[in-house]
Amino acid sequence: MTAAARPVLVVAERLDPSADMVVDQLNQRDVPVIRFDAAEFPQQLTLSAGHAPTEPGRTGILDDGRRTARLEDVRAVCWRRPGRPVIADAVPGPYATWPQNQAECALLDVVAALPGARWINNPHHDRIAAHKPQQLVTATRCGLRVPRSLITNDPDAARDFAKQVDGPLICKPVLGGRLPVDEGRKLMVATHYVDPAAFDGSIRTTGHYFQEAIEKAYEVRLVAVADRVFGGTLHTSPEKARTDWRTDYEHITYGTVDVPEEIATGVRRFLAYYGIVCGSFDFAVTLDGEWVFFENNPAGTRAWVENHTGTGLPIAAAHADYVRGACE
Repeated sequence: MTAAARPVLVVAERLDPSADMVVDQLNQRDVPVIRFDAAEFPQQLTLSAGHAPTEPGRTGILDDGRRTARLEDVRAVCWRRPGRPVIADAVPGPYATWPQNQAECALLDVVAALPGARWINNPHHDRIAAHKPQQLVTATRCGLRVPRSLITNDPDAARDFAKQVDGPLICKPVLGGRLPVDEGRKLMVATHYVDPAAFDGSIRTTGHYFQEAIEKAYEVRLVAVADRVFGGTLHTSPEKARTDWRTDYEHITYGTVDVPEEIATGVRRFLAYYGIVCGSFDFAVTLDGEWVFFENNPAGTRAWVENHTGTGLPIAAAHADYVRGACE
């Protein structure tokens, strides 16, 4: 099989604009694509993978009912927050967890063992790279400035930290995600300002993530793909949006910015440390023009960065170029 005929697997939720854009770019390059959601396995997706002692990886087929790919021919995998496998209703609820875990492990481990395939991002690495508090330590080692932070369940430690900062404090989730509420709705836990005078025993209920508030001129969503970096700016006006721009999309003005070389170098070191290719980095740019790292989401949303900044940030094209180059 020629290199040009080798398919790319795109594993993502069906309603994922970022994945849609990458698929479109691959189609424009005449690269065959098989896109599926892990939630389709094992009911709609068929997997047969064997291994012999003399083979470098698993061989077999992956069939979504429309297209079939030989595992040994897959050139690259774009793995973007797919759903968990859905088990047939015939399996009673309490017993469905075991086959769901089996299916998830089977699919992931087979795909992870594909010989010679490139990844954006290998989910084993992606999972470790998503731990926010650890990211601050890594970012510092990579030469990036980070805010002073404290994770604690001790009210006295929180009060001492507030005295050390001697300025505005914010509290943010240690883990991303949303809280399930009534009637299927989900509530996002946003970054918010806190008053140290109100610190009390409730801090002991869990680990709290406190951080000094950075006075910023604007924020940057920096998307990195291998060696390429793209800077999308977010200028916000209301205080709510300035604290967490995800809470007020209507009051964001978007633009682009050239990423300083020292920041680009730090980001590349960060990716290399975790063994990942892609990341969506959040920075603040201070009034003095200094870049401050907040966090990185390895599988963060990025379609809006490209869509709101016109053709100036060809992020999806960079993904397509990276996976197309595998094994050529």
